[in-house]
Amino acid sequence: MNRLENKVAIVTGSTSGIGIGIAKLYAEEGAHVIVCGRRVEKGQVVVDSITEAGGKASFHAMDITDPASIEKLVSDTVETYGHIDILVNNAANVALKDGRVDELSIDMWDAIFQSDMRGTFYVTKCVLPHMRKDARGGSIINIGSMASCGGDLGSTAYACAKAGVDMFTKAVALQYGKENIRCNCIRPGLIITPENEAKVPDALKNIFLSNIMVNRYGCPEDIGHACVYFGSDESAYVSGQIITVDGGLNSHAPTVAQFREMGSRTW
Repeated sequence: MNRLENKVAIVTGSTSGIGIGIAKLYAEEGAHVIVCGRRVEKGQVVVDSITEAGGKASFHAMDITDPASIEKLVSDTVETYGHIDILVNNAANVALKDGRVDELSIDMWDAIFQSDMRGTFYVTKCVLPHMRKDARGGSIINIGSMASCGGDLGSTAYACAKAGVDMFTKAVALQYGKENIRCNCIRPGLIITPENEAKVPDALKNIFLSNIMVNRYGCPEDIGHACVYFGSDESAYVSGQIITVDGGLNSHAPTVAQFREMGSRTW
């Protein structure tokens, strides 16, 4: 407990899913959490649940595709609390589904990059001057995706945008590390949340579970615990890293699930 005591943390996209898990764990560890997103009522529910449990949180409306709302989020946070210690770039429009290269329109490509790549870039750009001030430093945590680990049959634009987040992480870590600013990236695997549980078909769950190394799917708290580590002083010597929190899904040969079904360890 208190691993993030007295730290001010912005968690974008924290009105649902993984973002809620991160925000609640941050508050449990002593941070003052800025919950933000487009859905005011849902955001206030998150804040209320944190404060009722004895944590510190406040809500600020933000649209990840609107630069002016991002600027206001950052300026209001600094005006109210004096500084920003942690930024978690979690917001992304996961509702945007795309497909193969020949199926994608320019508008769909641009929309996905606007929410998933440009948003991460611009929130970081706005926060950096405040972390650089007086060499106070801070920790920036980008939420990527296991989609950037390899090619797939669809989700081309999404995977490319998240691959951009991977490289952006390394650029920020290199360019501002000497100013006591760290930047790391977490790639979630299949994370089952209250919002998506009913929407994920059993067939897809079974495919993932047969390839995951552990005996369950991921939950928002799995990503939250990794974010606590990267936000705390425990990771003071860790920067520019990309960690895949996926139950070991991407750590093995692609034939493992099929060989298990055969009761064999090799051909």
